[in-house]
Amino acid sequence: MANATPTYRAWQKLPDNRLGHTLFSLAMVARVPYFATVLPNVIRLEPGRCEVTSPKWFGIHNHLGTFHAIAACNLAEVAMGMLSEATVPATHRWIPKAMNVQYLAKAETGLRAVAQLAQIPDFATFAEGHELVVPVSIYDKHGLEVVHADITTWVTPK
Repeated sequence: MANATPTYRAWQKLPDNRLGHTLFSLAMVARVPYFATVLPNVIRLEPGRCEVTSPKWFGIHNHLGTFHAIAACNLAEVAMGMLSEATVPATHRWIPKAMNVQYLAKAETGLRAVAQLAQIPDFATFAEGHELVVPVSIYDKHGLEVVHADITTWVTPK
């Protein structure tokens, strides 16, 4: 991808295994420290799709001992952000604009967030600002979708 962002080029240079995923995730957290709160691990990244896992640990517990709702939102933002870095060309910039979240079930395990676009837009047609909605489904270890977020990003040419 000729117009790949530095973030996506870094992903492509690392091995597609546990070590490469861990190194990428640590570098991501160094660049965006708030993401560290959910201990994210990017396990898949390509244009139009990102998958990120997060363990259930005491730092994200709510008063019920389950995955805190706002921590799940943070995980959704990690997945959306990395999808955007892999999808939006370096000729454009993006920023989150809005998030619509549905809490569907108690999240009692670690989680896996999947951000996926049904179709990658033609960014060359984005001469002005354009809203791009990134759907993110968050699943528990049993495959149950426990949270769904639609994150609107604002994409503009640089």
